[in-house]
Amino acid sequence: MHILVTNDDGISSPGLAVLVRAALDRGHTVTVAAPAEEYSGASSSLSGEEIDGRIALVPADPPHMPEGVECVGVRAAPALIAFLASYGAFGPRPDMVLSGVNLGANTGKATLHSGTVGAVLTAASHGIPGIAVSVTSGAPQHWETALLVTRFALERWEGRACHEWILNLNVPDVAPERLRGLRPARLASFGAVQAQIGRGDEKHIAVTYSAETGPEEPDSDHHLLTHGWATATLLRAPVDDPHQDLRTVTPAELGIADPAADDAAAASPGSVTVDAATVMRRT
Repeated sequence: MHILVTNDDGISSPGLAVLVRAALDRGHTVTVAAPAEEYSGASSSLSGEEIDGRIALVPADPPHMPEGVECVGVRAAPALIAFLASYGAFGPRPDMVLSGVNLGANTGKATLHSGTVGAVLTAASHGIPGIAVSVTSGAPQHWETALLVTRFALERWEGRACHEWILNLNVPDVAPERLRGLRPARLASFGAVQAQIGRGDEKHIAVTYSAETGPEEPDSDHHLLTHGWATATLLRAPVDDPHQDLRTVTPAELGIADPAADDAAAASPGSVTVDAATVMRRT
């Protein structure tokens, strides 16, 4: 398999080398394409530095990178990098995308905003399976634990067909012998960080951040992670609901006059032609 490794912490993050090592240990070929600068919180943004229809690239030498791995810095958000890769921008279309290892956990519903996760969800929407990996610390001391968990997950994920689901891994920054194991987890109902919005002044909005404890949710990713477990959560790229309870709505219901109906009424008094235009939830 050919694997694209990216992240949202930028091309200089040591977490890239961890994912590369996991992929190489499994016998895969790897290309690294990561943002030239940090893009944390970018979610699935397709923003980038574009000049005349071209995205800027920069030389890259990520720390601790195994020799012989092709690396490039891209002036773009991680989701745009995954999007470009799906069209062969960095060599062969990847068979899988690995994103991370992110510096800091990506847990709870705040995962929506993660650039690390956004890259993999974007790849999945283009038919490429992937894994997002995060570690609890902003300055990890136990990269080996993240490597072991990633390699284990990769071995079991690499043969899986892409069905718009991706795997989101979170790993505590503890020595391997202190890891309690890897458990499936649902998303916590809150994120790891809570924002407080102040009134500020007419030119500013005051924003402060603090750690969020939230309620005890024993089966959630946040709870398990803080109790020494690595967690695995399935997330799905945007899809429509085949069982959605919607109905067709006519222009008349929307308050729109139908020219065709007016013409028909003029030609044949008492007759009305209705043309379906849009949908809304059934009442």
